[in-house]
Amino acid sequence: MGAAELDAHNRTITIHSHFIFYGSAATPQLAEQLRDEVETLWNEPKAQVEIGRLLFTPQFRITASVADQMLDIDIYQNTDPRNNYFRIENFAATNISFVDGLGCNSGYFLLENLYAGSTTAAHEYGHTLGLDHPEELDIRGKGTPGIMYPRGTLVDPQYQYDPLVPAGQKGGTLHPMHRRVLPADIRALRLHRLRWQGNSAVVGDFTNVYHDNHTSYHMG
Repeated sequence: MGAAELDAHNRTITIHSHFIFYGSAATPQLAEQLRDEVETLWNEPKAQVEIGRLLFTPQFRITASVADQMLDIDIYQNTDPRNNYFRIENFAATNISFVDGLGCNSGYFLLENLYAGSTTAAHEYGHTLGLDHPEELDIRGKGTPGIMYPRGTLVDPQYQYDPLVPAGQKGGTLHPMHRRVLPADIRALRLHRLRWQGNSAVVGDFTNVYHDNHTSYHMG
């Protein structure tokens, strides 16, 4: 989720998003790694979108912080569209990171998914902006995988976990590190369809879900 700001003079649309991480595995160092990943990947395409017959360049300004003492009420009462709340833990009941829907501002990150270069945070950020997984999950012959392709997607060998393994077998599917934000991903945001109020708009919607540590479920 984010707050969009349109600059007619410079022909830019700046989307401001702030990640607030909490949980036993959330650290300032990891927060900076994830912030940098999201901002870098989403700014890579330098794509343009048309609004009112004018071309604008979307740009993403991402900040992040760690909340040592996060209370559920702090999240429930949030009214700032820039804020995205993610718990980070060593265990997830789903065994994978997830968000609370398409166009949301909350979710749960599994630490093992967040290694440097994983693109997990950038992928989940796409969900918070309203993007779903593509329907076609066999993109062999189509080049670089877009950021919203999930694990298990069939890709050209150089984008697999193991390029020597036949497609579809263990190691023969998309390695998330090879995902990139493409111009098509920027266009899919449909920024021209936002409810602009003057030069401001909101991308995504409030879910404001506080997540408990799944370790308690595991222990039980």
